Amino acid sequence: MAQVRSTPSTRVTQETRLIRAGAHDGELVKTVGPPIQKGSTVLLPNAAALYDDDSFLTYGRAGLAAHDALRQALSEMEGAEGVCLYPSGLAAVTGAVLAVLKAGDEVLAADNIYKPSRRFCDNVLKRYGIGVRYFDPRLSPEALLDLAGERTRLIMMESPGSLTFEMMDLAAVAELAKAKGVLTLTDNTWGAGYLFKPLEHGVDISVQALTKYVGGHSDVFMGSAAARDPALVHQLADGVHNLGWSVSADDAYQMLRGLRTLPARLKAQGEAGLRIATWLAAQPEVAGVLHPALPGAADHALWARDYSGACGLFGFVLKGGSPQAADAFLDALQLFGLGFSWGGFESLAIVSDPQLGKRKFAPTYDGPLMRLHIGLETEQDLVADLRRGLDAFSAAR
Repeated sequence: MAQVRSTPSTRVTQETRLIRAGAHDGELVKTVGPPIQKGSTVLLPNAAALYDDDSFLTYGRAGLAAHDALRQALSEMEGAEGVCLYPSGLAAVTGAVLAVLKAGDEVLAADNIYKPSRRFCDNVLKRYGIGVRYFDPRLSPEALLDLAGERTRLIMMESPGSLTFEMMDLAAVAELAKAKGVLTLTDNTWGAGYLFKPLEHGVDISVQALTKYVGGHSDVFMGSAAARDPALVHQLADGVHNLGWSVSADDAYQMLRGLRTLPARLKAQGEAGLRIATWLAAQPEVAGVLHPALPGAADHALWARDYSGACGLFGFVLKGGSPQAADAFLDALQLFGLGFSWGGFESLAIVSDPQLGKRKFAPTYDGPLMRLHIGLETEQDLVADLRRGLDAFSAAR
């Protein structure tokens, strides 16, 4: 066992001895996971280290052992030079964007980005003198870059798109953007940093909500931003430091624990999701399925080129029917929970139409747009639950 330095019993009072008792001054016993260090104060080795401007490690907010282990593991998975941690997925988007933009810049944002990201663009960026223009995610890379002007500093993307699952050729966009000196950022939560590697395709910043698949158990919030360019990594880290973001040691440990089982969970959920999507496509109440990994899907070739697999999140369109009929579908479900997050072990369902109202290029569908997240329940039980919902939809329709 490592030796613990004790406080001298002479020349100090009992109160002082109690304050200092138990301080660990040796190496920790090695365990499978990193130690969970809880501390705001960091004890530095000497006076010179107190004001070392090249180090963020003068205060616990910068992260300790569990944070370092998580950042290292995420960097390896993403193929990144460095990764920054944020207290939520949305914080990762907003933190990364604020780190690289200034007043007078402009953002081109895909019209299908995550609704809270859009709210940030509309309510915060514009207030600070940063222009925002939305583009149709179905634009070709060349047509998209034709929109870029002298003020354009960043292109924000999400592929597959939130709710409507359009895919973009991120590699082509990134190549053309670099030639114009424009940064690219993508929300890669669907790919979880595992099924798709944006940095390997030339994207500058890969953001994801670790809350979803990396955490995997719907019980901890966190986000990450990864980059390969060392100067950009430093810029992101400065942003975290200047804005005061931090995550707890317990949450970093939980997130690392979730990361260990990510490949097994994604494989099971992605394969089950694809089979259920195939089943739904054959049901008479379904007008269409929005899943890029489904053969015959509009973006299937792009998905097959860039992705090593699929996650369990996809959409489908009911054939006709009113919003009340869509609600009847949801209310009849017994295994699918009704909830907005996803990526955990449990199956979820929502109706998506109310979230499409602010889009400039919203697609139109033959009926209500639904979104499913396929969890780890037995597949046949989930199919039976969906059949129950479709029967209720038919009765209400």
